[in-house]
Amino acid sequence: MSFEMTSKFDAIKEKESNLLCNTYGRYPLAIARAEDCRLYDLENTEYIDFLAGIAVCSLGHCREELADVMTEQARKLVHVSNLFYQEPQLELAEKLLSTCAADKVFFCNSGAEANEGAIKLARKYMHTIQGKNRHEIITLEKSFHGRTLSTLTATGQAGPIKEGFHPLPEGFITVPFENTNALRGAVSDKTAAIMIEMVQGEGGVRPLSSEFVQDISELCKENGILLIVDEVQTGLCRTGRFWAHQHYGITPDIFTSAKALANGLPMGAVLCRDEVARAFEPGSHATTFGGGGVVSAVAAKVIDIMLEEKLSERAFEMGKYLSAQVLKLKQKYPEKIIGPRGLGLLFGIELAFNGSEIWKSLLNKRIICNLTQGTILRLVPPLTITHEDINIFIAALDAALEESET
Repeated sequence: MSFEMTSKFDAIKEKESNLLCNTYGRYPLAIARAEDCRLYDLENTEYIDFLAGIAVCSLGHCREELADVMTEQARKLVHVSNLFYQEPQLELAEKLLSTCAADKVFFCNSGAEANEGAIKLARKYMHTIQGKNRHEIITLEKSFHGRTLSTLTATGQAGPIKEGFHPLPEGFITVPFENTNALRGAVSDKTAAIMIEMVQGEGGVRPLSSEFVQDISELCKENGILLIVDEVQTGLCRTGRFWAHQHYGITPDIFTSAKALANGLPMGAVLCRDEVARAFEPGSHATTFGGGGVVSAVAAKVIDIMLEEKLSERAFEMGKYLSAQVLKLKQKYPEKIIGPRGLGLLFGIELAFNGSEIWKSLLNKRIICNLTQGTILRLVPPLTITHEDINIFIAALDAALEESET
């Protein structure tokens, strides 16, 4: 396939340029429909989806059970605001909390909003419960926590992502990745929390080492500060456990979720220990749409399916299989592939050169994935992806590498 645009595609592209703010570097595709691990463009061309809406549609696209729940709940109650008690919210909370060691949850609409809530909760806890003036949040280099002003500042990346938005909020410190000495040096009597991703997704699919995570956990305990884990991309079975922090044997004081929580509907959550939750009081934090009837009912069904189908175990198994196949390609192309990395189906393939041409070649071969940090092919497919689909991807990558002149 070449990227020659059909007249219909051209019309859509032109219409968008007249209507929408130009904030996205679009792929040269317009998606018309989707089913499970397949996307279809305007010409009904089929693509295998190794992106899943950026780790969102973990149960696959347009799943019938979720459509049924959505329809049924939409006929009963869609939205009344959080001024009212609502059973779907409570049913979801019970199911979500049963998967982890957290005690309480706050529902919102996105990952950025969940991380913003976590930052606010940490500061409020220090002020209201501890009675201390501790407000600084420490994050890691190349982290990504969102695009609100606070979460953008927390994000440990420079460049275009922050350009033009200064002055950014104060109270955030970024330290080098996996550098315990730098982390210890950044902690002060102003520190409220350390905020981490167990695997940096946008930062290049970089898992934290067990040793570094234990250092962080001990440092938090020693200094009476909170540990926040951003599980927006890593949570909900993606890495081979229900939550990525469960690989490391730690219990965060606060952690966040979004992306896959309602399999495509806007949903986020802040989960925390009961003592920390006491910092939030009526009026201290809120959202109009968070935890509405439809998204709560769908998210509850998502959790049911993930547990019933043992998708964390499946993600672990498929990640191992994918890694083994990539290692075979590395033996074939040692000068082109540095190697695989990640956890479960949050998977990265590090190339020894800029991967833009490889990414384009894969798209030509009807494979959709993501390129991050210039050299990392990021794969976050639906957790329902099959061995056959992985084999098709590996064959396409093999051909792309063979064709590459790099």
